[in-house]
Formats: sequence, C-alpha cells, structure tokens
Amino acid sequence: MSARTKARKLALDILFAAELREERPTAVLEARGRPNQDELAEYPHAVRLIEGVQENGERIDELIATYATGWTLERMPVVDRNILRMGAYELLWVDDVPDGVAVSEAVGLATELSTDESPRFVNGLLSRLQQLKPSLTL
Repeated sequence: MSARTKARKLALDILFAAELREERPTAVLEARGRPNQDELAEYPHAVRLIEGVQENGERIDELIATYATGWTLERMPVVDRNILRMGAYELLWVDDVPDGVAVSEAVGLATELSTDESPRFVNGLLSRLQQLKPSLTL
C-alpha cells in the first residue's frame, strides 16, 4: 500500500471521527497528533487532506449536494460523505494528484469500507465533478 493510500485512510478516519463528534477536523487531528506524532509526520498528505476538506468544506458539500442525484448529504452514509469530501478536495484543489488517481483512490476506500453500492455511487459523483471541473467556480 502506498504512503498516499495510507494517508488517505488516516485522513478519512479523522474526518469520520470529527463528524461523529461534531468537532472541527483539525481539532481531532491535533488531539490524535499528541500520542501519534510520528504517524502524522510520516503521512503529511493526510494532514493536507484534513486541512483542505475543512477549509473548503462548505463549497465541497455544496458541490456534492448539487450533483448527488437523488441523495441529500444527510441521507448518505457518514463514511461515503467523507470519502466524497476527501475525493472532491483532492480532485478539485490538489494539483499534484492526477484526477484519475483521486477518483480511483476514493472508489477503493468506498469498496473497502462502505456498502456494496457505495463504490459505484462515489465513482459516478466524482467522475461527474471531474467532467465539470473546467467550468466549476472554486
């Protein structure tokens, strides 16, 4: 497993925990960082994803809500919602990750950690955002 794949799993874990605790992701990251400083230092991409999702969260949620046909954010499983947030951030704001990799990694997380329908849903929504990327205002 690549370092970035591990970083994405770590970031997802923190984003998921933050949502369940109703805390800011960076607060959960900071609390987790105290006993796990080496882990976080080893995966700087995780910190980048967490901070990026938090910083751009309102726009990310707006895009997901707009293009998730037949689904509201509230109705999505928490893990899917956070995979989509992370994938959208990586796809739209992180220039050093190829678009196809961002989508593929998000689908991989959904395959491993969510429902049988989730990979197709995540792939469809992120692929749609990828198509619209040139015309989206961020």
